[in-house]
Amino acid sequence: MFDRLREDIDAVMQRDPAARSRVEVYFLYSGFKAVRAYRRANWFQRHGMKFIARAISQSARRRTGIEIHPGATIGRGLFIDHGMGVVIGETTEIGDNCTIYQNVTLGGTGKDQGKRHPTLGDNVLIGAGAKVLGPFRVGNNARVAAGAVVLDAVPDNATAVGVPARVVRIDGQKVEPAKAADLPPSKKLDQIHVADPVSMELCRLRGELERLQKQVASIEAKNTGENQ
Repeated sequence: MFDRLREDIDAVMQRDPAARSRVEVYFLYSGFKAVRAYRRANWFQRHGMKFIARAISQSARRRTGIEIHPGATIGRGLFIDHGMGVVIGETTEIGDNCTIYQNVTLGGTGKDQGKRHPTLGDNVLIGAGAKVLGPFRVGNNARVAAGAVVLDAVPDNATAVGVPARVVRIDGQKVEPAKAADLPPSKKLDQIHVADPVSMELCRLRGELERLQKQVASIEAKNTGENQ
C-alpha cells in the first residue's frame, strides 16, 4: 500500500513542474486525492462491498470534481493534472504511468454491453477536454490531443487529433490522412505541433474543387470545338 502511495506521489513530482514538495502533493493535489480514494474504493469493490466502494468514490467526486468508478482498473503512477471534470467509467483499464488532464472522459457510447469503456496502454497521455468513448484500445505511448474525440483504436506510439480523432503521427512521423484509416488498431504529446484536421480537410476540398474545375473546362472546350 505504501509503495503504491509513493509511486502515485512520485508520478506527480516527476510530471508537474509546479509541484514543490511531496507534502504539498499529498495534502493539496485533487488528482492525487482522487486516485488515492479510488484505490481504497477499488479494494472494497474487489471484496464484494460495492456500496462502500461507491460511497467512497462519490465522496471523492464531491471533494475533487473527479469521478472514478471503483470498478475501473488503474495501474501504477497515474497522474491526473488539475483534474476537474474528469470521468473514468466502470470498465476502463489504465496502464502504468499515464497522464490525464482536466475535463477528460473515458466513457462509453451507450451502445455496448459488458466491456463498455476504453483501455489505455502504458505511458498514454490524454490532453485537456478529450473524450475517449468505447471499448477499444489506446496503445502504449499514444497521445490524444486536447479536445479530441476518439471513437476508434489508436496504435502504439501514435498521436490522435480532431473530431472525430484521426491519427496524424506515428513514431514522430506524419501520417497521410488517406493512410491513417488503414492503420491496424493496435508516441509525448505535442499539443501544438500537430496537424490541424480542419486545415487538412480544407486542403482536400480545395484539391477536389480544382480537379472538378479542370473537368468542367475540358468539357466546355470539347463542346465549343464540336459546335464550331
